[in-house]
Amino acid sequence: MPSLLLLFTAALLSSWAQLLTDANSWWSLALNPVQRPEMFIIGAQPVCSQLPGLSPGQRKLCQLYQEHMAYIGEGAKTGIKECQHQFRQRRWNCSTVDNVSVFGRVMQIGSRETAFTYAVSAAGVVNAISRACREGELSTCGCSRTARPKDLPRDWLWGGCGDNVEYGYRFAKEFVDAREREKNFAKGSEEQGRVLMNLQNNEAGRRAVYKMADVACKCHGVSGSCSLKTCWLQLAEFRKVGDRLKEKYDSAAAMRITRRGRLELVNSRFTQPTPEDLVYVDPSPDYCLRNESTGSLGTQGRLCNKTSEGMDGCELMCCGRGYNQFKSVQVERCHCKFHWCCFVKCKKCTEIVDQYICK
Repeated sequence: MPSLLLLFTAALLSSWAQLLTDANSWWSLALNPVQRPEMFIIGAQPVCSQLPGLSPGQRKLCQLYQEHMAYIGEGAKTGIKECQHQFRQRRWNCSTVDNVSVFGRVMQIGSRETAFTYAVSAAGVVNAISRACREGELSTCGCSRTARPKDLPRDWLWGGCGDNVEYGYRFAKEFVDAREREKNFAKGSEEQGRVLMNLQNNEAGRRAVYKMADVACKCHGVSGSCSLKTCWLQLAEFRKVGDRLKEKYDSAAAMRITRRGRLELVNSRFTQPTPEDLVYVDPSPDYCLRNESTGSLGTQGRLCNKTSEGMDGCELMCCGRGYNQFKSVQVERCHCKFHWCCFVKCKKCTEIVDQYICK
C-alpha cells in the first residue's frame, strides 16, 4: 500500500511539474531583458540558468548560442506587438498578463488565437535573427548567401549585404520547435495533437517571413541617373508579415488527432492545409466575460466604436451587455507651418470627444 501511495505521489508531482513547465514560455524573453554577452560580469552566474521559460532543449541551445538570446527576446517582443496590433479591435486583444507565462491560461486552449500567437512569435524570431546576422551582431552568421535571382537584369550587381533569412529560418526552427519536439505523449492523444498543432503554426510563421523576403536595389550613377544598380535580399516589413498571418488566421483549419498520431481535417470537404497555413484543435471561447479557467480577461472596460458594425463595434465588443458614454479631452498638433530654415512649428488644439466603454 505505501508503495502504491508513493507511485501515485510521484505521478502527481510529475504531471504538476509538466503543467508548470507548459505554463512558462520562451516568450517571457520579450518581457525580461536579456543581457548581451559583452555585459556579462566575470564570475557571474551563466545567463542561461537565469532566463525563465526555457525548456531543457532551449536551455542547451542558449548555452551554445548565448549571443543569440537577446535577439530571440527582440523577436518575441516584435511578435507580441504585432499580435496586439492585429487584434486591437477584437474581444481577445493579445493582452500579456505576467512576465512568465506571458499570455496566461488562454494559451492552453488550442484555439485560432493560440495558433496565430505561435506563428507570429516564431516569425518574430526569424526576423530578428536574420537582421542581426546582416548587421554583424552574431559570430556564427553574416550577410545572406542567397544565389543571384535568374530574372535579375545582367547589368545589375548582386552582392549587397542582405538579411540572412536562411540562417534566421534554420535557427528559429531549431530553437522554437525544441520545446515541442522534446515532449513525449501517447500516439493519438489530445496532448500529441496539440504538439503537432504548435509545430504546424510555428512553421507557418517562419515561412511567412521566408517567402515574403524580396530583392531590394539601390541606384548608382551620376546625378541619380541609375545607370547601375546593386541588389540584395531584404526582409519584408513585419507589419506585412502580420497582415499575411492574420489572413491565415481568418482561414485557419479545424483539425483533430487520429489514432495514428496525425492531424486530419474535422470537415473533409475543406482543402488540406499546406505548411503555410494555420491550424487549430479547439474552438475559441467567446472572450466576453472574465474566466479564470480559460484565461479570458473579458471585455468589461474596453473601448468600443458606437457606429461600427464590426468586431470593434459596441454591440459585438460588449457582447450585448451595453456600454457607458463619457467625454474625454484630446490634444493634437494643428495649424503647422514650415519656417525657413528649417523647422516646423505647430499649435496645440484641444477637442472634446465622446468615447464608449463596455459595461
